[in-house]
Amino acid sequence: MSGLTHFDAEGRAVMVDVSGKPVTARVATASAHVVMRPETLAHVVQGTAKKGDVLGVARLAGIMAAKKTSELIPLCHPLPITKVTVDLTPDESLPGVRILAEVKTTGQTGVEMEALTAASTAALTVYDMLKAVEKSMEIGGIAVLRKEGGKSGTYVKDGT
Repeated sequence: MSGLTHFDAEGRAVMVDVSGKPVTARVATASAHVVMRPETLAHVVQGTAKKGDVLGVARLAGIMAAKKTSELIPLCHPLPITKVTVDLTPDESLPGVRILAEVKTTGQTGVEMEALTAASTAALTVYDMLKAVEKSMEIGGIAVLRKEGGKSGTYVKDGT
């Protein structure tokens, strides 16, 4: 089926067998952003959001989400994640918050889904923390920016 690895010859969804792949160092970086009104961003920067530390809570949510990816995405392998970082940066030019998540492991499959899950969950948490102030916020920019390791080697998204 057109080279898709999560389907068998009959077109049924399957978990890919990675047992024959070598163990290599793997790293993936993903992004997301939350666009909001400048007044909403001011709550983030000034620490005046009613639910508390928006960036701190979103950072923890992203880290926790990376560790739970295989429970959320049906065909993902559970992985021994060795490092997760989630950086959230207020950006007045959006205006909003930019999110960068990096996940590392040493294993037989990559951590792109874990990085994407971390970034998107952090963005959803920013929304949740601020929705009382602004319901019109927009989440976007969810993408793998870079991945290293494995048979396919290094990938870098154009423009990054």
